[in-house]
Amino acid sequence: MGEGIGSMLPFILMFVVVYFFMIAPQMKRAKKEKKFAAELKRGDKVVTKSGLHGKVSDLNDKDNSCIIETMAGKLKFDRSAISMEMSSKLNAPAK
Repeated sequence: MGEGIGSMLPFILMFVVVYFFMIAPQMKRAKKEKKFAAELKRGDKVVTKSGLHGKVSDLNDKDNSCIIETMAGKLKFDRSAISMEMSSKLNAPAK
């Protein structure tokens, strides 16, 4: 019985390592992105994951979308399509 646990120990350790280096950071990042999308407000400058730059002109909580005003006009996007990383860089103060 003790030998069975000893042979399973490497697999348990491998799972723990994978969890702390891959799964936990991914869950933390997803949580931050969800919070970012929920905190969007009118007038925020954003960049979508496809690279479209614009400014939030309206938010719709019913279908979790927003209308982004661009130089070409207004476009409706899902809030999850807005890139947290690129939008943060866009709004970061210049050094």
